[in-house]
Amino acid sequence: MTEPRRLAVIGAGPAGLTAALAAAARGVRVTLVDSAPQAGGQFYRQTAPGLGARRPQALHHQWRTWERLRDGLAAHIAAGRVTHLTDHHVWFVERQSGPADDTARGRFTVHALLGPEQEEPVTVHADAVLLATGGYEKVLPFPGWTLPGVVTAGGAQAMLKGGLVLPGRTAVVAGTGPLLLPVAVGLASAGAKVAALVESADPRAFVRHARVLAAHPAKLAEGARYAAELARHGVRAQVRGTVVAAHGTGRLEAVTVAALDGDGRVRPGTERRILCDTLAVGHGMLPHTDLAEALGSRLDGVAVAVDDEQRTDVPGVWAAGETTGIGGAALASAEGRIAGLSIAARLDSRTPERSSYATAAKVRDGLREFFAAVDTVCAPPARWTEQVTDDTVVCRCEEVPASAIREAVDELGAGDVRTVKLLTRAGMGWCQGRMCGPAVAGLARCPETPSRRPFARPVPLGVLAREPGEPT
Repeated sequence: MTEPRRLAVIGAGPAGLTAALAAAARGVRVTLVDSAPQAGGQFYRQTAPGLGARRPQALHHQWRTWERLRDGLAAHIAAGRVTHLTDHHVWFVERQSGPADDTARGRFTVHALLGPEQEEPVTVHADAVLLATGGYEKVLPFPGWTLPGVVTAGGAQAMLKGGLVLPGRTAVVAGTGPLLLPVAVGLASAGAKVAALVESADPRAFVRHARVLAAHPAKLAEGARYAAELARHGVRAQVRGTVVAAHGTGRLEAVTVAALDGDGRVRPGTERRILCDTLAVGHGMLPHTDLAEALGSRLDGVAVAVDDEQRTDVPGVWAAGETTGIGGAALASAEGRIAGLSIAARLDSRTPERSSYATAAKVRDGLREFFAAVDTVCAPPARWTEQVTDDTVVCRCEEVPASAIREAVDELGAGDVRTVKLLTRAGMGWCQGRMCGPAVAGLARCPETPSRRPFARPVPLGVLAREPGEPT
């Protein structure tokens, strides 16, 4: 009897779950590897069971979609078609040397660390790998952003969904991008006073993309519902505005916001101070590409490049979801379904019929166009670096101020992020530049370039010291 082909799916968010279900339904043996204690990813982040949430659906939208994914996963697990490994933190995907059966059948070993302490090594062997590693928030500094009480927009949402915790009683939500709306609504619905929603983009700019937006009435209706909820909670919204500084002694006490002119500069005389104990700020998201880069996958800008079937240019490796470009749960699910169907066919030495994923491809292509328009409008203010004072800490891990980065460029001749890193240590800390990378690039006036790291996360030396082939 032929041994079932094995697929390792890294990430149990919308893309990974959808792909795992599609592949498992077609005879592929799937191992779903995820760092969280429960499936769902960031979008469907689940409340810890011990908290006894009575209505978890109140914290989510698209809850019925989540129920279908959850129940489908449970059925495949019960049938032995899917193995779900929780609390497994993948640090490297190793491609075995030697010829493969064909271009779809590489042999891979997924290396992970088990549990909260991330010290116990685990390996998963597979014939193909799907990278569904999601994205992370883009963080831009400003004076006072390191004060306790200043959190990312996604961080505030994660606290609410995962822990039923409000980050504070009075919040300002600021930055740019579609994530700000559900964060503000979620905080207000949970009982926080949202003193202001400050969006740096100008909604009138969407007029230039009217054709694309009109093709997605469901998305427009979703935005309208959020706007209605904000109005119901009495949340004051300011567009073409930005946070100038956060203030406080020991923790956040207030923020100063101001209006922006057409060039993205703060308009003098428009500053106003808002009392608050929480600032949830976000400037969009970036794809997680560490594992893909270590495998040698090509990037398209800051995202993993894929073809029509969601294949990377590394044989046997597919990618789906935010790692191929930020676009939300519906886009991630569409890409995941395409990837799952492609993998099932390719591992059976077949070329998938495009008709099998035509509907998902249509959704994917339309949503990619939609979010490309959103990204064009919801970009950080063009002159945001002018508000970063010299004493503002940019790299929190290594405590590097903006003055050191400016000195490296203006006086020492640094012309790229790597040289700035060598001269200042910005990006050498625990996060390896994931948080401060965009800020360093902006202050250094050079493009963001991916940093190809050998490992996706810190690894104990004892794990690395094991002999090749030694069981883990």
